[in-house]
Amino acid sequence: MITVRGADVRVGARLLLSGVSFHVAPGDRIGLVGRNGAGKTTLLDTLAGLRAPAAGTVTRTGSVGHLPQDSRAADPAVSVTDRILSARGLDQAVRRLGEAARRLGETTDARALAAYDRAEVAFEAGGGYAAEAEAARVAAGLGLPAEVLDRPVGRLSGGQKRRVELARILFAGHGPEDTLLLDEPTNHLDADSIGWLRGFLTAHRGGLVLISHDVRLLTDTVNRVFHLDPERAALDIHNTDRRTYLAQRDADERRRVRERANAERKASALHAQAERMKSRVATATTARSMARRADRMLADLDPARQAERVARIRLPEPAPCGRTPLGAVSLTKAYGERPVLSGVDLAVDRGSRLVVLGFNGAGKTTLLRLLAGAETPDEGRVVRGHGLRLGYFAQEHETLDPGRTVRENLAGAAPHLTDGEVRAVLGAFLFRGDEADKPAGVLSGGEKTRLALAALVHSGANVLLLDEPTNNLDPASRDEVLAAVGIYPGAIVMVTHDEGAIDALRPERVLLLPDADEDLWSKEYRELVTLA
Repeated sequence: MITVRGADVRVGARLLLSGVSFHVAPGDRIGLVGRNGAGKTTLLDTLAGLRAPAAGTVTRTGSVGHLPQDSRAADPAVSVTDRILSARGLDQAVRRLGEAARRLGETTDARALAAYDRAEVAFEAGGGYAAEAEAARVAAGLGLPAEVLDRPVGRLSGGQKRRVELARILFAGHGPEDTLLLDEPTNHLDADSIGWLRGFLTAHRGGLVLISHDVRLLTDTVNRVFHLDPERAALDIHNTDRRTYLAQRDADERRRVRERANAERKASALHAQAERMKSRVATATTARSMARRADRMLADLDPARQAERVARIRLPEPAPCGRTPLGAVSLTKAYGERPVLSGVDLAVDRGSRLVVLGFNGAGKTTLLRLLAGAETPDEGRVVRGHGLRLGYFAQEHETLDPGRTVRENLAGAAPHLTDGEVRAVLGAFLFRGDEADKPAGVLSGGEKTRLALAALVHSGANVLLLDEPTNNLDPASRDEVLAAVGIYPGAIVMVTHDEGAIDALRPERVLLLPDADEDLWSKEYRELVTLA
């Protein structure tokens, strides 16, 4: 359980939340909602104990399982199974049991036998082979096949790493006194895995605080909604499910609009009457009283809800280029003993639109990294045509320098812009005032997405490589990105699980990995998007 009393939450000098108090009790399934940059991830980090509140207290009882947006926390050399088992400390027990078994195979010494017995007792006390089977079931439910369980985490795709971290949190076995804090858990999950997760969370008996832009997951899972209002630095708490919350919010807003219109009409009439009466001595006092009454009538109203700011997202004007600005010949890539891509041939013509589909680990991100020059193929080559200018949006935001500020990242990507022009671009992407001087490393996932897209605006890119460009975005920002994709005249190669992104892209061709089969796009392939 988690209790928050009078907490202030800040990022640097910016106050995100002021004096908030609430309690996360067993059975509470809370949806944390608000626009990108409102402070959802920062609040979740505060609940998890990763940062202290600027004022007030956060008290935790029971265990807390926290899934951050960054899936790169694990030691890349650790195996998938050991990473999942580490949630209960079982990875150490398995390792000690294995070492004891090896020693026992080398000698029949009584000390070796006793060491094996102790290791086996510790292993069984942690759940033993049944726990290993449970970890495998959780992994399978999240779409991690059995063949990856013995691989090092560092050799997995970004989507697979995300699933490993989520599996670890869910395997921890949190009971009714414990709390799960999940930040965008459905990123990189296919439709079957999202369905499995939905069922798991619905059955969870402890507390849950969930950040997600997956409308169905929130609707089916949460029974309370916390809305972060960055304009008021406030947390609006609604003890209801998401569907009812949205209906109530819309009804409340319609009520406020009606009340304000009625009050403004009456106040206007009173002010007009007072204006006519104030010039006469006999009615001057009454006129002043009427004017004050009209002012109080407006002051007592609930403030009108401010329209949330939306990033004005646009993509670059493409520079002139040849007929086929980008291509690939027999691209092959392996990590250790595991082949990822084999013999991929590709031609990206000027203004063409290609979607890359395949299951997690099939090599989609690796292909885009090879095309972008972020990695070198083992065999084959990338062909850079006449006039090529590449714009690369990386799934894990590797193109951003976390140690540099928002402004410095954009200035580095577009060195020809003046400081005023840099700030104007950032303002269009909702980085205003002091927000431009925040380190990129402290940004939320949605803010990093916006900054990475801002870096493309003045690049002149005529071929865009977009790897999951709608991840972490609130609905309004996602709509802006998709609208920009829809009107961009250059070539696009896209990896996505988002059917809406496919509709905006209107692909002409599809590349299916790992078999590297290319085909003309047809509506039958759309069914593969959420399964990929």
